[in-house]
Amino acid sequence: MCGKKPSDSEIQDHPDNESSIEENQKKLEYPKAVAFIVSNEFCERFSFYGIRTALTIYLRNYLNYEDSITTTIFHVFVMLAYFFPVFGAILADSWLGKFNTIFYLSIVYAIGQILLTLSAAPIIGLPPREFSLIGLFLITIGTGGIKTCVAAFGGDQFVLPQQERYLSTFFSIFYFSINAGSLISSFLTPLLRSEVSCFGGDCYSLAFLVPAVLMIISILIFVFGKPMYRILQPKGNVVVDVSKCVAHAISRKINPRGAKREHWLDYADDEYDKRLIRDIKGAIQVMKLFLPIPIFWALFDQQGTRWTIQATRMTGQIGSFTIQPDQMQVVNPLLVLAFIPLFEAFIYPVLNKIGIHTPLRKLTVGGVLAALSFVASALVELELEKTDPILPSNGLAQLRIFNTLNCPVDLQLNSADNFIIKNLDMYENREIAANGVMELSYKTNFANCFDIPNTEGTITVKEAVANSWVITPNGLTVNYDDNVEKSKSGRSLVRGLIYKSNSVVTLESVKKTYTLNISDALSPVPLPVEVDPETYDIRIDSKVVSKVEFKIGGVYTLVGSVMGGSAAANVVTVTTPNSMHMLWMIPQYVIITMGEIMFSVTGLEFAFTQAPISMKALLQATWLLTTAFGNLIVVIIVLAGSSSVFSRMFYEFLLFAGLMFVSMIIFAIMATFYKYVDPPEEEPVTEEIDLKCGNINMSYKDDEK
Repeated sequence: MCGKKPSDSEIQDHPDNESSIEENQKKLEYPKAVAFIVSNEFCERFSFYGIRTALTIYLRNYLNYEDSITTTIFHVFVMLAYFFPVFGAILADSWLGKFNTIFYLSIVYAIGQILLTLSAAPIIGLPPREFSLIGLFLITIGTGGIKTCVAAFGGDQFVLPQQERYLSTFFSIFYFSINAGSLISSFLTPLLRSEVSCFGGDCYSLAFLVPAVLMIISILIFVFGKPMYRILQPKGNVVVDVSKCVAHAISRKINPRGAKREHWLDYADDEYDKRLIRDIKGAIQVMKLFLPIPIFWALFDQQGTRWTIQATRMTGQIGSFTIQPDQMQVVNPLLVLAFIPLFEAFIYPVLNKIGIHTPLRKLTVGGVLAALSFVASALVELELEKTDPILPSNGLAQLRIFNTLNCPVDLQLNSADNFIIKNLDMYENREIAANGVMELSYKTNFANCFDIPNTEGTITVKEAVANSWVITPNGLTVNYDDNVEKSKSGRSLVRGLIYKSNSVVTLESVKKTYTLNISDALSPVPLPVEVDPETYDIRIDSKVVSKVEFKIGGVYTLVGSVMGGSAAANVVTVTTPNSMHMLWMIPQYVIITMGEIMFSVTGLEFAFTQAPISMKALLQATWLLTTAFGNLIVVIIVLAGSSSVFSRMFYEFLLFAGLMFVSMIIFAIMATFYKYVDPPEEEPVTEEIDLKCGNINMSYKDDEK
């Protein structure tokens, strides 16, 4: 129990000098079991980040959730993944032990991934939304429960203090495995999703299957190493002990007995020793400074949601390679690996010279940088909005008239507007004043179209609708309500309007072939087909009639006719494709990564060095909880603002930037009243007590920062 002095039999003999440590270290071989633990961590991190990277696109494009609901589900997922580590640590240190906790919760983890994979395969027939959410919940239990225990279990394999240097090497290797797993999966999973087609679209089932297989492999690796592990028995958890002590103090404070105490925690001194109470007081002083911290994680974790959604409206074409929207998340870990040595060698020495040398000052600067990254994302969003399609709105109607004939047609609308629609082309008016449904008279002049007689009649135009009419030899006799919105996936949308066609119309590229839905005499009007952005040969009955490049986000209509044995076709752009490149997002990624290094790494160091020795696990758990609460803040703001002015992401980004600035002002004020304590000297405690879940030196950068 924390706060209780270990018995003499529990205390490890410490060598008196460094030479003794080196001599003892030579006698003890490097634990071979570490290889299994590091391999297990690589597979688990690959698995988690593979799912996390593709999750927003999956929820939005496959399960068809609105952007606000997609964002909510993602951040609830991350929130729970950082909430369950507390329970995993309690379970491991108080009841099951670290090995059993990791093993059992990894099985729960794998079951969740299997359910998620099956839900993304329509051939299985499972309700996709329901089983996806169940799978995600099980994954949060698994990844959260084992999060702090794997590193601590690795630490258990070393005999301290004789193998202290080996332990340091282990954490470096462990950290490398975390980053290697996350980097590879963050890059690979979007490719598996987009480059492989299954069930008529993106292959989400494969994108989730590979991480699921890696998770199963991680369990097997972990179990195979069991004969080599040093498995220590659970000795109690500091979080439980502190919770009991605090609850007892509050209870006695409410119903005081005996003399009045100077501090409310002192009321627990009838059952708990003074050293534990003193350490809790010290921990609370540090935890107070954590109150503004969640806002940082609210911003940071939106790289996987709002910033990914922002990227879907941009183009990622670089030569023959296309960056996928969810692949942009790779930028952050790549920059982290590049920036850490840069900060240590150059930036921190400069900051020290200008007075930014304490952890709390670095934390403040890191938070300000996070706020600036959202200012940058808001500026990108403002420019990006200019490229968004103009959608039908109240009080206005949109009208498009497509000419399927291979000849120009003179058209008169309402006896006033006269214009010529070129052969295989389109007339467009996106701002017709309308109230409800209105009728427009028309006259066609087919003087340039062989022997087709002129026609006249009326067409209807509906308010807040993209009205499309089609010119055929019979006049304007075909109409439909068009969809001018870009596809959520970023692919191109192509509709075929081929008059008098029982022909087969295909789009053929080097990689893929698509068959357009063509109906005889355009009745009914065919639905658009979603195609990969590439250059295609347009074939009508195997004959190439045109070549066209479809670009990311574009909405196109293939206009043509098959008459007298002659086929002609042309592609008309209804909605312009994405034109702003994803590389414009690099500045916001650079700024938030700089903020992360100064905020996350410094924060972990501050929490560890300022915490009393017996409270390090508590501070570690509390630090993880700040991430959980940060994601909860995103959920609250997104749900509250989805129907208000903040439904524009530009204003939403500015709101988060403002909240970050305010929280850092509050944090800076709180920091001025904080008095640093010198790192306490290590006390002679056993490895069983010192290496509890989360109660190890986590000064290396954690997987989720």
